[in-house]
Amino acid sequence: MKILRFSDLVEQGRVAGRRVFIRADLNVPQDDAGRITEDTRIRASIPCIEMALAAGAAVMVTSHLGRPTEGEFKPADSLAPVAARMSELLGRPVPLVSDWVEGVSVSPGEVVLLENCRVNRGEKKNDEGLARRMAALCDIFVHDAFGTAHRAEASTYGIAQFAPLACAGPLLAAEIDAISKALSNPKRPLVAIVAGSKVSTKLSILKALAAKVDQLIVGGGIANTFMLAAGLPIGKSLAEPGLVDEARAITEMMKARGAAVPIPVDVVVASEFSATAPARKIAATEVQPTDLILDIGPRTAAELAGIVAQAGTVVWNGPMGVFEFDAFAGGTRTLAAAIAHSVAFSIAGGGDTLAAIAKYGIEGDIGYISTGGGAFLEVLEGKTLPAFEILEKRATG
Repeated sequence: MKILRFSDLVEQGRVAGRRVFIRADLNVPQDDAGRITEDTRIRASIPCIEMALAAGAAVMVTSHLGRPTEGEFKPADSLAPVAARMSELLGRPVPLVSDWVEGVSVSPGEVVLLENCRVNRGEKKNDEGLARRMAALCDIFVHDAFGTAHRAEASTYGIAQFAPLACAGPLLAAEIDAISKALSNPKRPLVAIVAGSKVSTKLSILKALAAKVDQLIVGGGIANTFMLAAGLPIGKSLAEPGLVDEARAITEMMKARGAAVPIPVDVVVASEFSATAPARKIAATEVQPTDLILDIGPRTAAELAGIVAQAGTVVWNGPMGVFEFDAFAGGTRTLAAAIAHSVAFSIAGGGDTLAAIAKYGIEGDIGYISTGGGAFLEVLEGKTLPAFEILEKRATG
């Protein structure tokens, strides 16, 4: 993918004295009092800001936060807590600027945070007038928010159309590189792990991956539907009987390519969905009508770990079972350890996946951890993200 990178502009000496507008993803969780409870996204935004400041730019940063109503600013929508935390991380004041669309005063070597961009009327619909006014604020637009890359909004797409220069920041560039390495030109075997509660929410992803991967590992409620399609009993487990034919079709797609969708040979069941429910490890053929499948069994987990051990590339989205409950965490824990110990290049994304990675302390053992959520899923689906599309267009004229 040919895109202009902000790091290239810095190396070429094209940033000093310029007005740089960075679209970051600072949408952090807060408690009821408005205190930030987890600041990963803010910390992840700092390298791009520091790069721009070190290069002598006049720096503007903005982000969305929460789900504000356009044109109706409320105190809960404010990026004020983010500005305070950013000031601490940068070791310098970061003024928060409201009503910034018509003009921003910032000098080279300074940084300001522009108030919640989703409060601006026309933001979500990518209003051209709003986008042009944003673009007029800067000499260089830097997209550094992969989590918004699947949305064509004024502060992510429109501004990139009309700014004098539009480029990818270090976070977005790293996502592009990792995704290309995993999906565009992967080292094989390419193994994809896709898990979740419903086949329907990930059907298009499963179909897209079935056309390119060597092994497609399914987990969670998705695996239950595939078990049903294979003629196995699943008791009262979460599944989608109406999509059994789709599951069979995906399995046949894989078979036609000499690939496979491994079906669990054993499972961990309980009579109710509870952290304290007694867990039973049984063969997949022995599931009773009153059983809930809440994890894959140890034999299945070992088999899947063996597949991962032989992989050249691993794409991971979703835990294998209800890993939040320790009695049903074995499958996810075994697979996480296999990925961590594998020599394969691994890329992982999705909220539950990130939670599992954090739980098992393997952050440093994953090749690339994507924070994109919906954007990551759309990439797996084979879609071209709007942010990638416009940055490619701007890079080639």
